[in-house]
Amino acid sequence: MTINQFNNIFFIGVAGTGMSAIAQYLQGIGKNVSGSDRYFTAGTVNETREKLEAEGIQCFLQDGSGINGQTDLVVVSTAIEDTVFEVQKARELNIPILKRSQVLALISESKKTIAVGGTSGKSTTSAMIFDILQFAGLEPSIISGAGLTSIIREGKIGNAKVGKGEWLVIEADESDGSIVQYHPEIGLLLNIDKDHQEIDELMQIFSTFRNNTKDIFISNRSNKLASQISSDIKNDFSISENSETGYMGNGFSQNGFKIHFSVNNVPVIMNTVGRHNMENALASIAVVNRIGVSIETAARALEKYEGIYRRHQVIGEKNGVILIDDYAHNPAKCAASIAACQPVAPKVIAWFQPHGYKPTRFLRDDFVKEIAAVLRPQDEIWMSEIFYAGGTAVKDISANNLIQDLKALGKNAYFVEHRSDFVENARPHFSGNDVLLLMGARDPSLEFYAAEVLEKL
Repeated sequence: MTINQFNNIFFIGVAGTGMSAIAQYLQGIGKNVSGSDRYFTAGTVNETREKLEAEGIQCFLQDGSGINGQTDLVVVSTAIEDTVFEVQKARELNIPILKRSQVLALISESKKTIAVGGTSGKSTTSAMIFDILQFAGLEPSIISGAGLTSIIREGKIGNAKVGKGEWLVIEADESDGSIVQYHPEIGLLLNIDKDHQEIDELMQIFSTFRNNTKDIFISNRSNKLASQISSDIKNDFSISENSETGYMGNGFSQNGFKIHFSVNNVPVIMNTVGRHNMENALASIAVVNRIGVSIETAARALEKYEGIYRRHQVIGEKNGVILIDDYAHNPAKCAASIAACQPVAPKVIAWFQPHGYKPTRFLRDDFVKEIAAVLRPQDEIWMSEIFYAGGTAVKDISANNLIQDLKALGKNAYFVEHRSDFVENARPHFSGNDVLLLMGARDPSLEFYAAEVLEKL
C-alpha cells in the first residue's frame, strides 16, 4: 500500500491537531481532501474550519454527508470509535479505513523522513529542525502536532507545510504506540519519562523505533533512559560535562525570555525559555548537522526561531502579571514548564487542567512528585477539574486529589473546580510581579482560555 493509491480522502475528526496536519499535507501534494468534525456545527463560526477550507479542504458536519461512492479512503483518529455513524457508513460502502498514524506512515515512506520521538519536546524540536532546514535553503516539509509561529503568520493553522525539498519532518508519537510504524532515514529520541505507558513498555517501543531507523539514529545521552537506547555515540547529544557525544551543549543561562548556551563551542542565543529548550535545540542541531548543515548556520537559524503555538507562548502582560500559555500535560513537562518561568519573575502561579481520568489516575504520584520538587516556597500550583472528552471513562479521581497530595507536602496548592472561577479566586495571590502560567492539553477550548484570563486580569 502507498499513499499514491488514494486520491479522494475523507478525515473523520479533521479539526484535531494531528488530523488537520495530515489533511493539509495531502491537499498540498494534490489530493482531493475533505473532512468532518463534531466541533463543526451549523451557523457557528469555527476558525479551524475556515483555515482548512481556505486550503481547499471541504468541511462537513459529522453526519455522513461528506462520504460517498467517490471516497476511496477514510482516515480516523484514535478518538473516533466504531459506533460513529460515518465509520459505519464507510464500512457499508466498503471504503478502506486507516488510522491517522497509518496514513502518516504511508506519507513518510514517500519522502526522506526525519522522525522526532520522545515523551517531551517533539513539537518544539520538529519546528526547530524545520526552521533550520528552511533557513539553510533545503525547502523541507513538516507534519507537526503544533502550529509553528512562522507558518501561522501566513494565515494557516501552522502544523503542516509542503516544501519542494526531499526532507519531511514528522512527530513520531509513542502515546498510542504508533511510533513503531515509521521507518525514517533519521530517528531522533529526545527523552523517555513516564507518560501514557509504564517505563518497560516505553523502552520496548523506543527500541523498536531505533531498530526501524534506516540510516542515522540520534539519542539524548543526558536522559537516563534514552541514553540506554543508542546506536552510535558520535551521533548522540548531551548537556553532561563528562560526555563524549558528538554534540555537546553547555554554558546555559537565561535572562528573562532569552537563553544563551553553546554547542561544540559555537554560541547560540534564542528567544525562548528553559534549559529543556537548550536540549531541544541541541537535538535539532545534531540532526541537521548529520545532513550537511553547519552548526554555525543552525545557530543563526535558531536565533530567528519564533516558537510554536501554546508552547510557552507569551499572551500578554497586565497589572504586573505576565501571562504564559503552555501545552504541558505530563509530569515532566509540567515541572519543566514551571522551572522555565522561574527566572522571569520572583513568583510563579501555575494553573493546570489535567486531561483524562485514566491518565490522571495513572500519573497521580508522578505529577505530585515532579511538581512538588520544582515549586519554590513562594510559587503556587492551582488545578481545575479534569477535562472529560467523552466516552466510557470511570470518573473515580479528581484534580483535587492531586492538590490535597501537594498540600500534604507543604506546597501552596489550590483547587478551583471550574476554571471560569480561577482568576477571581487567585487574584488576592498576585504580588504585582508574577508569571501566571496556564498548562493543559487535549481540550480544544484551551486555545481561547488564555485570552479569557488576560481579559480578567
